[in-house]
Amino acid sequence: MHRRTLLAATSGVLLGAPATSRAEEPVDVALVLAVDVSRSIDEDEAKLQREGYRNAVADPAVITAIRGGMIGAIGIVYVEWAGIEYQRTVLPWARIASEADASKWAEDLARAPRASLSWTSISGAIIHARRELAACPFEATRRVIDVSGDGVNNSGPSVDVARDKAVAEGIVINGLPIVNDRPTFGRPPPANLDLYFRDRVIGGPGAFYIVAEDFNSFGQAVKRKLIREIA
Repeated sequence: MHRRTLLAATSGVLLGAPATSRAEEPVDVALVLAVDVSRSIDEDEAKLQREGYRNAVADPAVITAIRGGMIGAIGIVYVEWAGIEYQRTVLPWARIASEADASKWAEDLARAPRASLSWTSISGAIIHARRELAACPFEATRRVIDVSGDGVNNSGPSVDVARDKAVAEGIVINGLPIVNDRPTFGRPPPANLDLYFRDRVIGGPGAFYIVAEDFNSFGQAVKRKLIREIA
């Protein structure tokens, strides 16, 4: 009788206790990469954006920065957005802790299809990014939204309101404005986009923005930004 009770108790521990879940895996930062795919960004520019993120995440300097953290790992999710009606999670949450992890992530992004839609809703991107952070499967010491884009908010709610809600939840929003000098639909690009990001998009303790002077310099700007966010 005693032996059966002991076996039952042991079985209950083995069968009833769940295995260690990924939700318990720690990361130094949970990072949402929110990337503009509105119609102001043509196919060539979109490729430069994708390549910029692929190369930056797999860059040895970024891997060194990741390994140099207290935990030595980050969580990233890759989101593309356009107008308020379009936000899409292209790559789900992934834990990057090694060169192999980063290389696999870069390969997955290379294979992912891309869409392009009209209008620009930075507020919609922030709202979607907040949902992703709420569902993040990792235990993060910091939560960051990284917004890149080449235009101002012209669709959906006010970007200021979306930013303030995220900041109130302890989220930091950093920016990567792309100063694109190519006209879109016959209209000139917005002036002082860097100041717009500074005043209306970024927010939270230590928030910053790094300007990409054009799409060709985008990759280097992403690399610098990732290293600063991870450090």
